[in-house]
Amino acid sequence: MSEAIRGNASGDVMVEKNRRPTIVRTIADLRARVARWRSAGETVAMVPTMGALHDGHLSLVEEGFRRADHVVVSIFVNPTQFAPHEDFQTYPRTEASDVDKLAALGTDVVFAPNALEMYPLGNATRIELGGPATGLESDFRPHFFGGVATIVAKLIIACGPDFAIFGEKDYQQLAVVRRMVGDLTLPVTIVGGETVREADGLAMSSRNAYLSPEERATAPRLAEEMRRVAEVARRRGDVAAACEAAGRALIEAGFRQIDYVAVRNAATLAAPSGEAGEPLRVLMAAWLGRTRLIDNCAV
Repeated sequence: MSEAIRGNASGDVMVEKNRRPTIVRTIADLRARVARWRSAGETVAMVPTMGALHDGHLSLVEEGFRRADHVVVSIFVNPTQFAPHEDFQTYPRTEASDVDKLAALGTDVVFAPNALEMYPLGNATRIELGGPATGLESDFRPHFFGGVATIVAKLIIACGPDFAIFGEKDYQQLAVVRRMVGDLTLPVTIVGGETVREADGLAMSSRNAYLSPEERATAPRLAEEMRRVAEVARRRGDVAAACEAAGRALIEAGFRQIDYVAVRNAATLAAPSGEAGEPLRVLMAAWLGRTRLIDNCAV
């Protein structure tokens, strides 16, 4: 049997033997389980995912157990964040193996609803966004953050967790969720988990499975160019020239299209003000074959 790291609200870390999570399909059942934990004075963390879990996701579950008594992982491929030409139908769906991985961590509940449960017939409400949702991803996927914000709000309202854990790999998404939760005064603490990388530096992503062997060998160049841009920004050098050079280098390496290479204020994702000590972030998105890769890092 595997052993799983579990924590509690005091921050203590304990080890618990492997056990299968309960799979819950409805919001009513999820709320009933969380209510029982609440009645015992216990805390809850939620990790929203679309499944096809890798070590990056699992690190977020471990972070959840460091902060709370119980962890709920949602697995839901959210249709409202996909455009008609995107990969909603082919997005990897691997619930059985996902549950096996979560069992090894002692995950309490897997919330795996269908689309009708999350979007009842006649549903007509979406969240409108600004601030950190403006630009970058929105320039290329204008539908995306509205769908993300709507489903994240619905999941938080359905579960009522103390903490919701998101990966920094999707940094703009994390910033959008933080802004939304603050603006709507949702009673949850948003936690960002560090990006988990392969040994060669490629950020882990479910979509990495789309890469051919040749593309997989090229993919780490994205992180390499990102680090070069970050070093220029750290020295307060010519950031615009560094971003342009990174884009050219990626095309020469075999990437077919660069969506953006940018340096932004780490908190707001606005253009840098140039003030001394301003926290900065490098963000990148590029196509390698049919796979769109994104990455980011702190300056």
